[in-house]
Amino acid sequence: MIARILSTPIPAKAEKIPAGKPRRIAPDVLAAVLPGPGRDRLASGEVLAVTTGQQPALFTGPLYTIHKALSAIALAHRLEAERGVPVVPVFWVAGDDHDLAEANHAWVLGRDNEPAKIVLRERAHEAPQLPLFRELLGADIKAAVDAFDAAVPESECKPDVRQWLESSYRPDTNLADAGADALNRLLGARGEGLAIFRAHDRAAKRAAAPWLLRALDETLADGLTPVLVEGRLGRDRLRLDGKDFVTRRSNERFTRPQLEQIAAETPERLSPNVLLRPVIEAALFPTLAYAGGPGEMEYLQDSAPLFAKLAVTPQARVPRWSGLIIEPRIDKVLTKQGLTPADFDGPPGALEARFAQADLPPQLAATLAELRKDVDAQYARISGEVEQLDPTLERTVQSARNAALAGTNEIEKKLIASLKRSQGTVLSQLARARAALMPGGKPQERVLTIASFLARYGGALLDDIAAEVARWAQAL
Repeated sequence: MIARILSTPIPAKAEKIPAGKPRRIAPDVLAAVLPGPGRDRLASGEVLAVTTGQQPALFTGPLYTIHKALSAIALAHRLEAERGVPVVPVFWVAGDDHDLAEANHAWVLGRDNEPAKIVLRERAHEAPQLPLFRELLGADIKAAVDAFDAAVPESECKPDVRQWLESSYRPDTNLADAGADALNRLLGARGEGLAIFRAHDRAAKRAAAPWLLRALDETLADGLTPVLVEGRLGRDRLRLDGKDFVTRRSNERFTRPQLEQIAAETPERLSPNVLLRPVIEAALFPTLAYAGGPGEMEYLQDSAPLFAKLAVTPQARVPRWSGLIIEPRIDKVLTKQGLTPADFDGPPGALEARFAQADLPPQLAATLAELRKDVDAQYARISGEVEQLDPTLERTVQSARNAALAGTNEIEKKLIASLKRSQGTVLSQLARARAALMPGGKPQERVLTIASFLARYGGALLDDIAAEVARWAQAL
C-alpha cells in the first residue's frame, strides 16, 4: 500500500481556457500517433485537445513526465464533461531534442534506499549533437536494464516492470521511440485515451514543415531564427545571413530553396526550438490548453510574438499537477518525528543538525547563548574605549572578539557532533527520508523515475496518483 500522495502545487495561475473550435486531425499528424484509444479518438472526427510533452529519456525519465501526462488526461476529461465535445489528451514526445546528457539516465531508489543512477552511455563532447531519435539503444540497453534489476529491491511487482522496460527499450530501437512506446504501454493503453505523438516522425515533420519554413523569416532576441537543421555537427540553430541561412556551430550555409528541399525530402532534419515548438503544436492540434511546469509556463509566454507572426491561436497555459509519493516507511518517520516534507527542503545536514542541537541540555544551551551575548557586549565596550585611545588597535580588538566567539561556537559544534553520533538511528531515518523526498537536494519528481516505484508497488500506484491529479483538475 502507498501511504499517501501529496500535492505540491506549482506557484503559477492557470489561464482561462478558451472555448476552442473542434476540427479534424490531418492524416500526417495521425500517422505520427502511436496506436491506442487516444489515436482512435483523434481519428474519430472533429475534436479538441489538451497537450503536454517532454523529451524522451531512459525508463521514461523523472516522475514529472508521468505527472504531465496524468495532468493532461485529467484536464481533458474535465473539459470534455463540461463542454460535451471530445477533448483528447495528447503527449508530445520531443524526440528531435539532442540533449543526450538529460535523456541518457534514470534514477531509482536502491535496495539500500539510496538514490542510484543508471546510465545508458555518455556522448563525447566533440561528437555531433544528434537528435534522440538517431540514438540507437544497441547493446548498452541490456546493461542498463540489468543495472535497474540489480538496484531495485525484490518484490512481486518487479518482474512486470522489467518486462515493461524490456518490451519498450530494445537494442534495435532508438531512445525516442523507446520512450514513446514505454509511455504508450503505461498510460496510452489504460483507457484514459492519452494519445502519444511522435513529433520526430517523418509524417509529423511533413505536417510541421509549412510553419518551420515560415518561421525562417523570424529572428529572435539572440539573433537566430527559431528553426534548427541537422547538419555536420548535429542539430544546429540557423541564422539569417543575407539571403542565406548559416548554422550557428558548423557554419554550414543553406539557401532557402535548399531548406525547402530538405522540408520536402527529409523533413526530419528540420525542427523547432523551444519557443517555436508550442506554436507548431497548436497549429497541428486544436489545442485548448498546455499542462506544463514552471519553465514551460515562461516559454509559452515568451512564444507570444511567434504565435502572432505565424497567425496561430495560442493555447492556455496551465501549471501541471506536482506532487510527492510518500511511502509508508517514510510516512512513519515523518509522523514519529513530527516532520513534514517541507522540513527537508534545505541543505543536506541542516535538519540533522537541528535535531542534534535540540537535544543539548537546556541549561547548557542557554549558557552558551548567554556566553556569546556577553562576549559581544564586553568586546563592544572595549572597542569603544580603544577607538578613543588608539583607533589603529580596532582591528586587533575585532580579531580577538571573533576568536572568542569561534571558540564558543567550536564547543557547541563538537557537542552537536557528539550528539549526532549517539543519535545514529534517528539520523539514519532522516537520511533515508531525505533520499526519498529530496534526492540530491532536488524535488523527488525531478529525479526519480516512476519505474522505481512501480517495481515496489505495482500499477495501483498510478491509480492513486491519477485520483489526486483528478482532484487537482476539478479544482482549477
